[in-house]
Amino acid sequence: MKKLNCWEFKKCGREPGGFHVSEFGVCPATEDASSSGVNDGKNAGRICWAVAGTFCAGKVQGDFAAKSVSCMACDFFKAVKQDEGPESFTLLKRGQNFTKSGK
Repeated sequence: MKKLNCWEFKKCGREPGGFHVSEFGVCPATEDASSSGVNDGKNAGRICWAVAGTFCAGKVQGDFAAKSVSCMACDFFKAVKQDEGPESFTLLKRGQNFTKSGK
């Protein structure tokens, strides 16, 4: 089964050309090429919780520290964590280095 990126799973409309772009802008998770491949996602599509400015609960969110509680309760976060498993799931990124939750 294809692993969905956050904008596909949540249907938020903030991907390039999406229906909410004119109101909220393009989501930074869709453009963060430095995170491409993390948790098998396109750009930051499967590590969106670690990217400031993502769209949750009808509003643009801040950085990970400000939104961590809501992100960890998110159905998409839980799905990615389950898909990847404890040894492969990446929770946080630091610059170009990524942190595996199981290590």
